[in-house]
Amino acid sequence: MTTLGAVNEFEAAVEEVDPGAVYAFGLSMLELNVGLRCNMACAHCHQSSSPERTEAMGADVFAASLDAIARVRPALVDLTGGAPESHPRIREFVGRLRVAGARVRLRTNLTVLLEPGLEDLPAFFAGQRVELLASLPPLDVTAAETQRGTGVLQRSAEALRRLNALGYGSGASGLVLDIAYNPPGTTLPGDQGSIERYYRGELMRRFGVRFDRLRACVNLPVGRFRGLLRADGGEEAYIETLRGAFNPATVPLLSCRDQAVVAWDGTLWDCDYNLGARLPPAPGVSRRVEGLDASFARRRISFGPHCFACTAREGSS
Repeated sequence: MTTLGAVNEFEAAVEEVDPGAVYAFGLSMLELNVGLRCNMACAHCHQSSSPERTEAMGADVFAASLDAIARVRPALVDLTGGAPESHPRIREFVGRLRVAGARVRLRTNLTVLLEPGLEDLPAFFAGQRVELLASLPPLDVTAAETQRGTGVLQRSAEALRRLNALGYGSGASGLVLDIAYNPPGTTLPGDQGSIERYYRGELMRRFGVRFDRLRACVNLPVGRFRGLLRADGGEEAYIETLRGAFNPATVPLLSCRDQAVVAWDGTLWDCDYNLGARLPPAPGVSRRVEGLDASFARRRISFGPHCFACTAREGSS
């Protein structure tokens, strides 16, 4: 079992690099986790999302989020889940955000765009100028299906083809299509530039698809992935791997220092990983979106052992 000492150890590591880095410095991104329903149940999911989850943001929480956006004016509103496309009011949410003048990014697992009743979403997103951050499995079929399910690589490629046909990923169109790559299991990603070059070449060669940029992510020991680690007795070993890969250069880039997350129930969190870990913000700041204001941009951040993933090698923020 992970101890409180591990929590303090991460804080100590951050403070040794920069004592001020345990505090937020801004609020350029507001992330809305609109619910946990997803068409998949990926092994690495930090929210334990699945088709059986029923949590979903209601109209009152979304309205409060719009009010908060008007108050704090983030540069980016980021929609996540689960699969945010699974929310029955996702079109309304996106439309109202765009009318409010927000720059909107949506995190997609790609395969959800092929689900019945959702096939129109790529064109809708393109029309609304929504940026997409697409989660893509490993390009090895066995690894991809172990992580995300049968047929996931082909279905992801088909979704990418449809997005490319609308202009996503072309660069010149302004329709941003970035890729988020998670390695299999407890493997840490290597050099991000090398991974991006490999994916760019292989996706074009094998599937004829393109994207703009790639972000290599470290699997967080939170949610379903944490459960799998514990079942195999490997949680402590994985956290030790993350701890050993601590890179001081990633500390200034921690996204929790410049964001807030609104959950489906209106609660506030430092980041979506802390939401998955149920690690609340530090005392003294608002815990509800209705109270979100500039003070949240100066809060002390809550850190846990899982945070070592965000500072491992090239980071995962």
